[in-house]
Amino acid sequence: MKEESKQPPSPSSFLPPRATHRLLKYAMLCIAVTYILYTLMLILLSIPKSATIAISSRPKPTSLTHIVFGIASSAKLWGKRKSYVKLWWRPGLLRGVVWLDRPVAISKREVSSMPSIRISGNTSRFRYTNKRGRRSAIRISRIVAETFRLGLSDVRWFVMGDDDTVFLPENLLAVLSRLDHREFYYIGSQSESHLQNIFFSHGMAYGGGGFAISYPLAAALSKMQDRCIQRYPELYGSDDRIQACMAELGVQVTHHSGFHQYDIHGNLFGLLAAHPVAPLVSLHHLDVVTPVFPNETRAAGLRRLFDGPVRLDSSATMQQSICYDREKMWTISVSWGFAVQIVSGILSPREMEKPLRTFLNWHRKADYTGYAFNTRPVARTPCLRPFVFYLQLARIDAKKTNRTVTHYGPRRLLDGGGSNGDCNWTDKAPTMIEKVVVSKPIQSSMWKGGLNRTPRRSCCRVQKSQRKTTMRIDVGICGEDEIIGI
Repeated sequence: MKEESKQPPSPSSFLPPRATHRLLKYAMLCIAVTYILYTLMLILLSIPKSATIAISSRPKPTSLTHIVFGIASSAKLWGKRKSYVKLWWRPGLLRGVVWLDRPVAISKREVSSMPSIRISGNTSRFRYTNKRGRRSAIRISRIVAETFRLGLSDVRWFVMGDDDTVFLPENLLAVLSRLDHREFYYIGSQSESHLQNIFFSHGMAYGGGGFAISYPLAAALSKMQDRCIQRYPELYGSDDRIQACMAELGVQVTHHSGFHQYDIHGNLFGLLAAHPVAPLVSLHHLDVVTPVFPNETRAAGLRRLFDGPVRLDSSATMQQSICYDREKMWTISVSWGFAVQIVSGILSPREMEKPLRTFLNWHRKADYTGYAFNTRPVARTPCLRPFVFYLQLARIDAKKTNRTVTHYGPRRLLDGGGSNGDCNWTDKAPTMIEKVVVSKPIQSSMWKGGLNRTPRRSCCRVQKSQRKTTMRIDVGICGEDEIIGI
């Protein structure tokens, strides 16, 4: 018989079955990865170069240096009103121009610590037929366009305001950075007076409260505004002329409740103590209303606000928190950095959100129905009025640098215009409280996030205190199941 031919053994015959399976898995994995990489390469090659450039050239986050202010003033008023601008202006960080009708004397110190001064262009060629207004409205309406024509570099937003408008720059930045500056945006707020909105426009951003215009919209406005102004000689002011031109450009106002025109008279307390859940951006008509803090000048009160709360945590300034002392049956409202109210009895958050009518309408004969928002009356009997504790001190917590501590006092009974006589207070009335101390974390990212992010009021909680005359309150982000209620 012939001998059988011997075949060399295959490599796999030397391997155990498990190792053979492992090699097959590795081979299949390598084939799959190669296929995926090849597919991705084909996809990338099919994307147009323009799209690739767009992806890689996303704009950097908006900063304060991207904002340019145009401030309306006059030679007659600048000497008095410049003190307001000094409160909020940041030399070297902010950019802007004060536009006057004629030259004024400027000291060397002011040149370096204030916005630059420029003289508005001649507007004598424009018609003005409104018998109640002033021709200066035409000059002021052209401030955004004239500021645009200066050709400043790296500008995303132009912000308009009066010389008695006080801005909170970081809060303004928080609002504008959530919008796409490459689109047409015209953002501001209405008047507090319903009659003012009827007389002028519900679709107008009031100039005293300030408004912002994105760069491409400012470019479009500068091209057509002079022709537009000629078509509206009968209009009263500068802001309604701006709005008329915006209507011709097809752009509607984006309302934001942080810009405040303050077309009111009297005490701002009710409005400031119940500020909406939005960053406080601006304050206006400060020469008309009473000082922010009692027994102080307007300038001193605003300085206390800016040197303390605004400096420590601008985003939380004036933000209202509502809580309750369940044992004593007290309602407590904290307007952070401004004032604390303690009310004997239980008031719902729905009521506490409504501003107390401590002020009068711009049209003095108008009653409470003349406001463009809900209000509630101040009780005429002292038993039902809140005790108010105004800000005394604001500081960083000595133990935790990411927390603030604010002190409020002494106790004041809110003036309601009625009887201020003695009230037969019960044992649980807040008459023994002389000082309120509030602890709160710094919330610099409070307003950051996409346009669809829903803001929420912070929660406050009454803490135990070693002194009966001192109330301690913790303010912070609400817990998962925490609600504002008794």
